[in-house]
Amino acid sequence: MSGGISCKRNTPDLQVEQSLWVRGFLRVAGVDEAGRGALAGPVVAAAVLVTPESGASPIWASVCDSKLLAPAQRIRLADEIRRAAAAWAIGEVDAATIDAIGIAAATRRAMHEAIAALSPAADYLLLDWVRLPSIGLPQQAQARADRTMASVAAASILAKVHRDRLMQEYDRRYPEYQFAVHKGYGVAAHCAAIERFGPCPIHRCTFAPIARRATLFDADDNA
Repeated sequence: MSGGISCKRNTPDLQVEQSLWVRGFLRVAGVDEAGRGALAGPVVAAAVLVTPESGASPIWASVCDSKLLAPAQRIRLADEIRRAAAAWAIGEVDAATIDAIGIAAATRRAMHEAIAALSPAADYLLLDWVRLPSIGLPQQAQARADRTMASVAAASILAKVHRDRLMQEYDRRYPEYQFAVHKGYGVAAHCAAIERFGPCPIHRCTFAPIARRATLFDADDNA
C-alpha cells in the first residue's frame, strides 16, 4: 500500500466504481464533506473523479475514512490523491452563509460547487449520506460511504485536509480560540473560549452553544 498506510478494517475499495464503469459510467465522482458539525469555520466538500484509467493507481487501496487517519497520513494521502485522480475539486461555504441558509443547505451548496468545478465533468456521483436531487446526474447516496467506496474516502481526505488548513489560517487571525488544535469543533476548551471572548466572525451563531449564549445575553439585557 502507498506510503505504508493501512486502515486495516473499514478499508474501502473500487468495487462500486468498477461496477459503474462496466455499465458505461466512466467518470465516477466520490463526494464528501468536512466540518458539518463544527461550531466555527466553513463546511467544505470535495469531489474526486475516478476513471478506469486513473483507477489503476495503487493509491485507491490505501484510502479510508479521513477520521481514521492521523493528520500526517491524511496530508500524505491527499498529495497522492490529487496526482492520481482524473480530476478533483473543492467547494466551501462560510459560517455566515451557514447561519443564513442552514447547515444542510450549506453542505449541499459546497458539494454542488465541488462537482461543478470538476474537469472533466462527472457522469455519476457517489455520496456519503447526502442526496443532491437538484443535480441532473445519476447518483448513489449511502451512509458511511467513505468506509466502503474508495472515491468517497478520497473525497473525505481532501475535504478534511483543505478545511484543516483553513482553520490553521484562522488560528493565526484569532489565536485566542486555538482553532489549529480543535478545528472549530465543540470541545471543552473551545466552548470555554467562546464563553470568555464571545464569538468571532467565523463562528456559526445559529449553532448551540453560541445561539444559547446569545439568548441568555438577550434575556439579561431585557431583564
